[in-house]
Amino acid sequence: MFEKLRIIFSIPELRKKILLTIGLLAVYRIGFHIPLPMVATNLADEGGATAEFFEKVAVFSASDLRQATIFGLGIMPYISASIIFQLLGSVYKPLEELKKEGEAGRKKLNEYTRYLTVLICVVQSYMYMKFMLMSGGEAGYGNINPNFLNGAGDGLFFGWQVVAVLVMTCGTVFLMWLGEQIDEYGIGNGISLLIMAGILAQMPKALFELIGNMKTELTGLSRGQIGIETLVLLVVLFVGVVFGVVFITLGQRKIPTQSAKFTRGRRVYGGTRQYLPLRINQAGVMPIIFASSLLIIPGMLLGGLAGMFESDSSMFGFLNYLGLTLNDQGSFFFNFMYVVMIFFFCYFWTAITFNPKEMSDNLRDSGTFIPGYRPGKRTTDYLEKVMVRITYVGAAFLSIVAIVPTVVYGSLGVPYSIAGFYGGTGLLIAVSVAFDLVQKIDSHLVMRNYRGLLEGAGGGVSPVV
Repeated sequence: MFEKLRIIFSIPELRKKILLTIGLLAVYRIGFHIPLPMVATNLADEGGATAEFFEKVAVFSASDLRQATIFGLGIMPYISASIIFQLLGSVYKPLEELKKEGEAGRKKLNEYTRYLTVLICVVQSYMYMKFMLMSGGEAGYGNINPNFLNGAGDGLFFGWQVVAVLVMTCGTVFLMWLGEQIDEYGIGNGISLLIMAGILAQMPKALFELIGNMKTELTGLSRGQIGIETLVLLVVLFVGVVFGVVFITLGQRKIPTQSAKFTRGRRVYGGTRQYLPLRINQAGVMPIIFASSLLIIPGMLLGGLAGMFESDSSMFGFLNYLGLTLNDQGSFFFNFMYVVMIFFFCYFWTAITFNPKEMSDNLRDSGTFIPGYRPGKRTTDYLEKVMVRITYVGAAFLSIVAIVPTVVYGSLGVPYSIAGFYGGTGLLIAVSVAFDLVQKIDSHLVMRNYRGLLEGAGGGVSPVV
């Protein structure tokens, strides 16, 4: 391993790309700790359901809204804009035509995505500032620094809100620019690396919290107590989940294809057998992101509605019970709804991103066919049937990985900041980005006739299911 690292840093071009990427990621982490001057306190210091909600959102957004910083929104607005255009590209004809224009169409779509990102940033940052004004604090100031408020009228200077919105919007736009610089001059996918850096940055805090709560005695796996056996169980569980995530991330269903033979002069061309790889986890981490968001938001809304009624009223009790049920991650109902929504979004996202008819047409146009299936409708039906089956396997495995943190959090009483690293979105993103980064470094090494990082560990061959 040390020899391979030496070879990597002995290649001037690759060394420059890696150091530039590390430098830009360091800039991101520095800006992550620069607070907004108009915010007096952090939600992380207050705790509560809202801070817990922001903690979960931070896992997949490279942000931490518990701390109002210039990069508080993270890169999530850009990801949201990209998802919106990806969905629209499947149902809106002009965008679908634009995607087929190649590089020019891709640049135009990126431009539209940037515009929508700015709009989303403005809306989210304004709502966040309003929330900070209404929550916590003293004398009706909320979490806003009293120096930015005025006692006359409604007690607000409109100017500080504009500045806060502009600062947070510019912070996200700057992160978007950082990601593009990594794409162009660094190594790896810039946006994905920013998200992974945000996830890995929470690991030291979680580790210190684990050590601080640990007891050097046997506790019998008691809830809320981290003893020796609990620590051993967490280590074994982490290794098992990482192994499973790696397998499902690289897993493929390889469909054999054969090109048609044709004669040119005295030579016969074609007739070669190849494989059409279909990923088991075609939807990636999107199902977990959608399911997590939709399960967290109703509980918060019901809790807010319950606060509008008297504490001794039947309506308050009913709404409060529903809110607590939806927020109880250790309950059977929560985990059941979580699994159902993951299955739904797996099939939904796969149906949007995977087009068997288009793939069948491309195979036919290139003179390639699947043995035993005629080009056209029969090939399309076969591809769709195979994708439905492997999506079921991928969704089942995603569900298992996704509920591991909730089971660890609910049954063992381990803090969510620790349990979150045992599955779910954070682990899937970290593993996927790490493999993508290794493969890109491998391409540079192989291009210069060096052995790749994955050689000796399967040669980079993906598991076949």
